[in-house]
Amino acid sequence: MAFNPFNWLLGLFSLDIAVDLGTANTLVHVRNKGIVINEPSWVAIDKKTRQPLYIGLEAKEMMGRTPANVAVIRPLRDGVISDFDMARAMLEYFIGRVHEQSVVPLPRPRMVVGIPTGVTEVEKRAAYDAVMAAGARQAFLIEEPIAAALGAGLPIGEIRGSMVVDIGGGTTEVAVLSMSGVVASRSLRVAGDEMDEAIVQYLRSKYNLLIGQGVAEQVKMQIGSAFPLSTEKTMEVRGRNLVSGLPETVLISSVEMREALSGSVQVIVDTIRDALDEIPPEVVSDLMDVGICLTGGGALLQNLSERLSDELKLRAWVAEDPLTCVARGAGLVLEDFDNLSRYLVGLERGSTRHGG
Repeated sequence: MAFNPFNWLLGLFSLDIAVDLGTANTLVHVRNKGIVINEPSWVAIDKKTRQPLYIGLEAKEMMGRTPANVAVIRPLRDGVISDFDMARAMLEYFIGRVHEQSVVPLPRPRMVVGIPTGVTEVEKRAAYDAVMAAGARQAFLIEEPIAAALGAGLPIGEIRGSMVVDIGGGTTEVAVLSMSGVVASRSLRVAGDEMDEAIVQYLRSKYNLLIGQGVAEQVKMQIGSAFPLSTEKTMEVRGRNLVSGLPETVLISSVEMREALSGSVQVIVDTIRDALDEIPPEVVSDLMDVGICLTGGGALLQNLSERLSDELKLRAWVAEDPLTCVARGAGLVLEDFDNLSRYLVGLERGSTRHGG
């Protein structure tokens, strides 16, 4: 990458930004400052004008409670942009919030944004264009498992192999990494959202109880698990009885929720097993030492690491602050751009740019 003195001068004053543009949450990391924004990826819009009314947490809290003229939407589905205009508006809003923290006008930022592995060129271009339209000076893309591995502190530049499983809201990314490259990878659209939907369907079929996605997410976080708990838990859930049409409260257990989540968890386990089947035995030997690193919000599902360790016979461990790993990893690229820009993804053929 040729040296540009103008960009270098702007870089001295701009607040360079790394973004984990997730299906469930958007995290913003500012160079030399860390994570400054962590908000749900929701936008409340006026149905007639399609103008955004509220963005982030305010919008999510309106879900299921809006008047007829307001819709609450998510601009991303399965890790990729499904509504370009709203994704741009959301990014623009978050960039504006970052710049509000400065007392002087700032140049447009340089931005690095995480994308799932295996996305199409069209999906990749949509992410790039949304970032540029939102006000970036320059936009760069990085695959989420690479960013997650960097954020988790895995030694992906070494000969020794590492494995990261990044479980977000819309996608689960599995990658085996060695010598700054990907040895094997998988991307599946089974993650946090799929788990929430499984809980909704379970309560509907077993108790005739209709609950919203927000309630299902709370249930998953409080009593959801992937492996038996030392002390099983219970929780009261409120919803609408589909037979009587009246409000109802049901007491459910963590054992039931484990049953509800078992299908989604098993798909993730099987996908990791497929990736392991593909890698050389030398890398498998490395993984027996270092284990499998879990990142993303889905890594917080209780006893998921125990389930993986039991089924795959490899130690699985949760990264420190797993929810922020992708944003922190993308932020590291901005802080050491000359050395880490080789991990960025090009637009033309999906090839990785080498060199700084």
